Amino acid sequence: MRALIDLQSKLFPDLLDIMQRRYEILQIIRQMEPIGRRSLADNLAMAERTVRSEIDFLQEQSLIEITTRGMHLTSEGRQVLLQLEEFMKELKGISNLEDQVKKKLNINHVVVVPGNSDELSWVKEEMGKACVRYMKEVLKPNNTVAVTGGGTIAAVAEMMTPLEQAQNCLFVPARGGLGEQVENQANTICAEMAKKANGKYRLLYVPDPLSEESYHTIIGEPSVREVLELIRSSDLIVHGIGDAMTMAERRKTPQSVMKTIQEGDAVGEAFGYYFNKEGEIVHKVRTVGIQLEDLNHTNCVMAVAGGKSKAEAIDSYFKQGQSNVLITDEGAARELIKGTSL
Repeated sequence: MRALIDLQSKLFPDLLDIMQRRYEILQIIRQMEPIGRRSLADNLAMAERTVRSEIDFLQEQSLIEITTRGMHLTSEGRQVLLQLEEFMKELKGISNLEDQVKKKLNINHVVVVPGNSDELSWVKEEMGKACVRYMKEVLKPNNTVAVTGGGTIAAVAEMMTPLEQAQNCLFVPARGGLGEQVENQANTICAEMAKKANGKYRLLYVPDPLSEESYHTIIGEPSVREVLELIRSSDLIVHGIGDAMTMAERRKTPQSVMKTIQEGDAVGEAFGYYFNKEGEIVHKVRTVGIQLEDLNHTNCVMAVAGGKSKAEAIDSYFKQGQSNVLITDEGAARELIKGTSL
């Protein structure tokens, strides 16, 4: 396919530009339907006149339908978009980018979706869809899936669809988290995933973080201990990676601990651990749930994180070598390989 694309770019350079533009238009319509023309132009950062011309063409081809509420894709439009995805990944060099990131982070599998979620909100949804597709490839009936909280993992839950080949899966929160925004709590995400996947779920009602004394008291509770055993025996773990300072502020971290995180030059956070650029742990939050050592007992640990601003955090976390799959976006991927000799 690469040779064909190179040939087309030499003979019909304008054609590839037009294809890419129309693909992006169809993609945004799918993400935001029903959407108006002006909103579409704003999301594309494109002149309304250009958008109007493209919309007329796509309507003539029966790829979109325009109603009083806005534009949406037809079934034919969805099919064309699906068929174009692999071609567009090759056109933009995404497949090569995935290989470069895989080599840099030394992991088994990388999926890169086009775009930068720092700038375009729908890119996070595309990461969610990519994560769900991968879950459907690896999950088997009666498997247990542990999920963390956070906005990116919430997008995975939003994109979840029934796991037809992996019935009766059990979803559990990877850690406690009462006190966060409800929609980003692991419990909320876990329950939503299970319902959309036609699976089951168990919840973990404990705060995060905890004092040492409270931690030992809570993990002694039979109901908590039972859920912890399920979490630690998970077949698949799906987690996010956060920017260290953003996560510390979100947790309302005490000033003394914040100083430790800052002086340790922490750049990334996952599972309550803060990492510096070398991947060294500079601080650990006492939480009930998965600990880094528990990841060694799980066959598939999948990180979902994107945005150019997250590249340093992603790199720091993967130096621990605990996760073997990354679902990310083009913004983070290109930043990750910047300066890497190819």
